[in-house]
Amino acid sequence: MSDFPSSARPGKLLAIIGDEDTCVGFLLGGIGQLDKHRKSNFFVVDKSLYPSATNIEEIENAFQQFVKRDDVDIILINQHVAEVIRNVIDRHTSPIPAVLEIPSKDYPYDPSKDSILRRAKGMYTAEDFR
Repeated sequence: MSDFPSSARPGKLLAIIGDEDTCVGFLLGGIGQLDKHRKSNFFVVDKSLYPSATNIEEIENAFQQFVKRDDVDIILINQHVAEVIRNVIDRHTSPIPAVLEIPSKDYPYDPSKDSILRRAKGMYTAEDFR
């Protein structure tokens, strides 16, 4: 019997939704994966047009597909991409997969826009850490 809970077993994946620079950086770091159905754990958002040349429905679909996969425990998403599908991210309340908003080369991280961080701040007070 394994000592790990079913959602924390070794072999779980990170998924990436982001611009080309972000995805390439993580892929060069070795996180790239294809599952048995040849589906990747990354989705590149084309940033040639503002907010993106990639269709919003495509981004939402990629996010929903990563949420449904049982081999993905963490979804990393560029914060500027998360802003485009904020309503979909806000509806995701399950702790696994965790959704982490990250900066990109062209867009710095803004904690006031991170809905997951805002939700986490509401869970604890300063007295909880004394």
